[in-house]
Amino acid sequence: MNTPLEQPKGALKGTLSSYVSGFTLSLALTLAAYFFTADHLFRPAILIPVLICLALAQTLAQLIFFFHLAKETKPRWNLFVFLMMAFIIVIIVGGSLWIMYSLDERMMPPMHGMAS
Repeated sequence: MNTPLEQPKGALKGTLSSYVSGFTLSLALTLAAYFFTADHLFRPAILIPVLICLALAQTLAQLIFFFHLAKETKPRWNLFVFLMMAFIIVIIVGGSLWIMYSLDERMMPPMHGMAS
């Protein structure tokens, strides 16, 4: 029987160097996104795709270094759970954006004919 502080048998545990590498990469990606935005290094049409690429790289770094996604013993189940989580997040975020856009269209008064 496992105590709360013991690792279960077969549990994955990263090394200190892998955690430091993951933290360094995550910090570098976060700082890059911050400085690209704060210093206005790109036009908005270019900045948004750059930030999306940095966010995807950050996600991969988190999954590989901290969640050990590539090193699990049963990759199909973990991949399935991850894909379901991503699908649910897409539904929640997409639905929220759709609702906000729909409310904006329906709740805003018409701007034409207003006296100033």
